[in-house]
Amino acid sequence: MFQLDNLLGGRTTVTFDQSHRLRELVADWQLLSDLSFADLILWVPIRKDIKLWPTGHIAVAHIRPTTSSTVFINDVIGNEVTWGARPNIDEALSSGDIMRNTEPERIGDLLIKEETIPVFFEGQVIAVISRHRNAEHMRSPGKLELNYREIANHLYQMVSEGNFPYQSAGSLFEPVPRVGDGLIRLDVNGAISFASPNAKSAFSRMGWRGELEGRNLGEVAEQVVTASPNAHEEGVRTRLNGKTLRRVEIDNQGATIDLLVLPLIQGADRIGAIVLLQNVTELRRRDRELVTKDATIREIHHRVKNNLQTVSALLRLQSRRIDDPAAAAALDEAVRRIASIALVHETLSNSTENTVAFDEVLTSLVTHALELSPRMGQLSIERVGQLGSLESRIATPLSLVVTELMHNALEHGLYESGTRLTIKLQRYSNEGLVTISDDGVGLPEGFDLSTSSNLGLQIVRTLIENELKGELKLESTHQGTQAKLRFPL
Repeated sequence: MFQLDNLLGGRTTVTFDQSHRLRELVADWQLLSDLSFADLILWVPIRKDIKLWPTGHIAVAHIRPTTSSTVFINDVIGNEVTWGARPNIDEALSSGDIMRNTEPERIGDLLIKEETIPVFFEGQVIAVISRHRNAEHMRSPGKLELNYREIANHLYQMVSEGNFPYQSAGSLFEPVPRVGDGLIRLDVNGAISFASPNAKSAFSRMGWRGELEGRNLGEVAEQVVTASPNAHEEGVRTRLNGKTLRRVEIDNQGATIDLLVLPLIQGADRIGAIVLLQNVTELRRRDRELVTKDATIREIHHRVKNNLQTVSALLRLQSRRIDDPAAAAALDEAVRRIASIALVHETLSNSTENTVAFDEVLTSLVTHALELSPRMGQLSIERVGQLGSLESRIATPLSLVVTELMHNALEHGLYESGTRLTIKLQRYSNEGLVTISDDGVGLPEGFDLSTSSNLGLQIVRTLIENELKGELKLESTHQGTQAKLRFPL
């Protein structure tokens, strides 16, 4: 699309609305190419002013069929032709008529038939589609080929009348079932006049055993859907009558079919419809498995959180029955560390993805740290910046590291005179940076992180080196102590 915009902007007088219309056409024209077994090239007139006659045409888009071999081995986008070099393109642009009765021309070893179709928008021809088919493949066509070509001719007529691509189709075409996945042709009353082999197979998978042709599509769909005890497709007959552009999914215990209904318009009249369909049974099964898997993972995180909380409660009860202050303090530290891990699992149990909103976890960690501080009310913790969502493999050790660094600052750095702790979060494309600063007494003389006997700092060092693959710097500043943690994302 970016290439198309560049080509349109440089050599043509196409307006913004016209450019948008051409982008819509290019987004949907694989259907046209497949139905007509042809390469399609979109040509836009070259001119500096809309009042001037074009000096030629430039190819701004090219599509190859998936139902047949290509005519052009090399891409033609960006090619230019002068006015008069391609009379069929000139005539379609100037007359606004489809040019079909042309003689095949030999290109290399192939005999190619070219047809040109004007692209109308708001009463004006803004471009021309050239359709290129191998004339040898047009001889002795079967029933499928004949129906595909007739449908293609109807759609090309709609292009020349400004009725295709459909207005406001939006997400209905995302993604579009391919012609080869299955196609059904409806008459004006919604009866099936043709069904491709893959379309028949899809309905057979749903339990339909009769002929499709001659039956009303809505009635057939209604029967195979209501054959299931889990039927929920109310009004399916109305939605598949071919009168409006619709995306419909029908399913039962045997299969799931995705259907795209495309009305065929001639002038102001509806003359029938085509239905592109795809058997999406396996895709929906995988979707259900993923949903089940995600729910199971969330339940596991929820249970892990509950188990960790149980362990915390047991340790807390034990600490209350211990007379030794050092032992009780050790158990309290264990409770605090377990609580940090539980917070991460609680966040994961409420998440649809395996990521953690770390800023929310940090909020809980900060609140918990202040509540446990003996100087609660005298201290303040300030946060700057955000880390956003992190993978659980990073969030769990990071929450423990931040918890330990916060409590180390609250218990030691701010113990005597400090009152403020600042946590600065920075996220870059390939790494995260957490800086924890206090305005306390600073590090003791001769402090060395690698040889420190402090259990909390030993835990921090181990987690950073083994889990986060990062680095930590602890240093005294003129304002207190600063811990700077850097880790890859």
